[in-house]
Amino acid sequence: MSSSRLWQIVGGATVLGGGYYLYNAGGSPKAAEKRFEADLSKAGQSMGVTSKTKETQKVAEVSIADAGKKIDGFVKDAKTTTSNIDKKLEGYRAQAEKTIESNLKEGRTEANKAIDSFDKKVTEEAAKAKSTVGGWFGGK
Repeated sequence: MSSSRLWQIVGGATVLGGGYYLYNAGGSPKAAEKRFEADLSKAGQSMGVTSKTKETQKVAEVSIADAGKKIDGFVKDAKTTTSNIDKKLEGYRAQAEKTIESNLKEGRTEANKAIDSFDKKVTEEAAKAKSTVGGWFGGK
């Protein structure tokens, strides 16, 4: 019975340790593995089992993995910022398009009013002129 309990505890500790390394590595299994190896190398160095060169190599690999995560974060932030800028520009373009259409419609309306006014005035003046000229020649 106690043997079964021991394996449950060992299994739980293993899962927790794996979760710890995965969390610290940002979910990347390769980075988690490198971190685990670096920690093992440090532990071995403190106990005098491994060489300083191997520990340095593992620490360098972890640092490279961390730098890669940071670069990925910067790229993601840049993409998000670019996407937000594109959305704002699209909003400005749509607003400008609406304003232009509104101004064109208003301009057309004003132009039609001016043309109608001009036509009416020309028609009235033509009628006056026609009656005046007609009077000279005996017309009504």
